[in-house]
Amino acid sequence: MVVDDEADLTELITYNLKQEGFAVDSASDGESALAKIKRGTYDLLILDLMLPGIQGMELCRILRDEQKTARLPIIMLTAKGEEVDRVLGLEMGADDYITKPFSPRELIARVKAILRRVSEKPVTEKHLKIRDLEIDRERYTVTIKGMPVKLSATEFKLLLFLAERKGKVFNRDQLLDAVWRDEAFVEPRTVDVHIRRLRSQIEKDSTDPQYIKTMRGIGYFFDG
Repeated sequence: MVVDDEADLTELITYNLKQEGFAVDSASDGESALAKIKRGTYDLLILDLMLPGIQGMELCRILRDEQKTARLPIIMLTAKGEEVDRVLGLEMGADDYITKPFSPRELIARVKAILRRVSEKPVTEKHLKIRDLEIDRERYTVTIKGMPVKLSATEFKLLLFLAERKGKVFNRDQLLDAVWRDEAFVEPRTVDVHIRRLRSQIEKDSTDPQYIKTMRGIGYFFDG
């Protein structure tokens, strides 16, 4: 979500984020942003410091005090460049701070860096259970309603990666980097093939998946 009262700037940021495959929502003031965040789920917030109504710094504090949004990544975006403002923003819980004017390319790079750090912090329980699906990390086994599912090593890694980060959408390149890592000559469409195989193994109806879902035009996510 982009929260800024400058319509032109919001449009510019939104355009550049969408060009990189992100789904983007926006708000022009603190109150409407807070209402949207309470209703929905967001992966990252780009927050202007100077806003009508609830100021950016206060909104950041409110979000950090709520359990649902305590770990929501926040990039402060503001015309204020003094060191004291940057420090205060970070102390309030912002993850990063960028001053206007800025390069859209730099902002996109910072967004990706923060989301990458967040995605690399999976849950760590030995057993991961989502509805009828159970994954045992130590034994490398998967069961559906207690019945074993035979997966290749790559399919297991792909399933585990998505399940540990349920709700987060990953494009093909991100999944290639995470699961195939340094393997050479792996085509992006390889991800689609493995997703289809996984669905045929764990889904009751692979044409209407309940676990591994597609966000059209963006990528795949695990619905927990």
